[in-house]
Amino acid sequence: MGQKLYANGIILTMEKQMYAEAVLVKDGRIAAVGRKAAVEACAGADTERVDLEGRTMMPAFLDAHSHFMACANGELQISLDGTKSFREIAERVREYIAVRHVEKGKWLTGKGYDHNFLEERSHPDRHLLDEAAPDNPLVITHQSGHMGVFNTEALLRLGISMNGNGAVQEIPGGKIAVQDYIPTGYMEENAFVEFQKKIPLPSPEEFMDAVEKAQKRYASHGITLIQEGLVVDEMLPLYQKIVESGILKLDVVGYLDMKGAGKFLEAMGKHREGFLRHFKIGGYKIFLDGSPQGRTAWLRMPYTSGPEKEGYRGYPVHTDEEVCAFVRRALEEHMQILAHCNGDAACGQYIRVFEKAAAAEGKTLPADIRPVMIHAQLLGLDQIPNVKAMGMIPSFFAGHVYHWGDIHADNLGMERASHISPAASAEKEGIAYTFHQDAPVIEPDMLETVWCAVNRCTKNGKVLGSKERISVTDALKAVTVNTAYQYFEERERGSIAPGKRADFVILSENPLEKDKMQIRDIRVLATIKDGDVIYRRDTL
Repeated sequence: MGQKLYANGIILTMEKQMYAEAVLVKDGRIAAVGRKAAVEACAGADTERVDLEGRTMMPAFLDAHSHFMACANGELQISLDGTKSFREIAERVREYIAVRHVEKGKWLTGKGYDHNFLEERSHPDRHLLDEAAPDNPLVITHQSGHMGVFNTEALLRLGISMNGNGAVQEIPGGKIAVQDYIPTGYMEENAFVEFQKKIPLPSPEEFMDAVEKAQKRYASHGITLIQEGLVVDEMLPLYQKIVESGILKLDVVGYLDMKGAGKFLEAMGKHREGFLRHFKIGGYKIFLDGSPQGRTAWLRMPYTSGPEKEGYRGYPVHTDEEVCAFVRRALEEHMQILAHCNGDAACGQYIRVFEKAAAAEGKTLPADIRPVMIHAQLLGLDQIPNVKAMGMIPSFFAGHVYHWGDIHADNLGMERASHISPAASAEKEGIAYTFHQDAPVIEPDMLETVWCAVNRCTKNGKVLGSKERISVTDALKAVTVNTAYQYFEERERGSIAPGKRADFVILSENPLEKDKMQIRDIRVLATIKDGDVIYRRDTL
């Protein structure tokens, strides 16, 4: 790999000494950081000089939570992003089938519709999808990933009765919508997840090109470490091929479904100890509730007026006893656990159960495995001290403020909506919180997320919770040093310091000096992994 010396720009180290004049890289590691003269003295005669030309270099961004295979799979799916009506959804499906010359009988998946932004303000049903794809089984997935709609052919292939004569299967922690005892095609939460698992996956060969594209997408946003947020056994042949092929350039950390990844763990167990060919098993993942914009997040207080019965508060996925068994298993195996919690009732369940499980374990403290509360959208301000006491790391989906903040104000009322992603309150408690985009829910754009956390503006231009705004420095920490800590990687990455990996992002401007409202306009010019450029927008 040789040596490279970076200088003549703004270097943000994310260490106590925030600024440096130069960085020396040797064989993919940071060898020296500091004043240019001192760093030059450490360089060899054959060192390559990289002139930053006044641009900004900082540690590469780290993805605290997303779904890598879902992003790759999205490259093979019908994009429904931005659709505004049932008619437009149907047109997108028909156009995809015609342009791609899709053969009859082939499974199709559409992704990215959001009923909140459709003219009809509701989910479509199987009849619309039957008209759009009369010769193919089809499922379309809501942008949140927590719900979706199957057409009739898809329901039949999944073994769901459509004759109206028998009871429709009930799935605990989920819902299969019916009308006159016949499924409408709409499902949510556990029901949607369980039936999605039965859909045939694309072949490993089809996936390879999609994986390459997904990697480039993350790298174009300055990200060098990404998460596979839910690993199931069905992914095993895909990951075996991906790892064996050596195409991974970014580091991937996978979290196993506690209910359905036993075969994966048995076959890939050697990846528990660390990164092998850029893949590591990080721990376990569980879901405790659903989506606030989909009105399935589990709340302590009811949603505002909506189609559900008065007093509707969403619902849990698991009982306390089930969650306790999951947590105790993680503690016994000393495996990190990530729990999806959007509503404050789900957050409360996670905290309550962890306290009980830790007390029963007696020896291992939750902080030893750094449990993560994924999303923590409606984490109550009264719950934050308990999060700190348990050593939990809330990973906030700060982008919700912009993308769905106006919807949350409708669903929850302005007062409760103003406290979503309470980063400033967590900061006051000294909690090492992180940020994520839950890609493919939204683009893995860290600079947009920083902009969201700093400004807290909605799409309609409202400020949602000014008291939860944080500084640009703290927002950058949430996507670098804090995320490294979440992954037990603080000695390897997250800041520019001697001995750490030479993982950098080069930006067009310094986010610490840019007008706060223009931070998301900053461009990623290059991404560097272990000393090598893996993405380049401009010539350096």
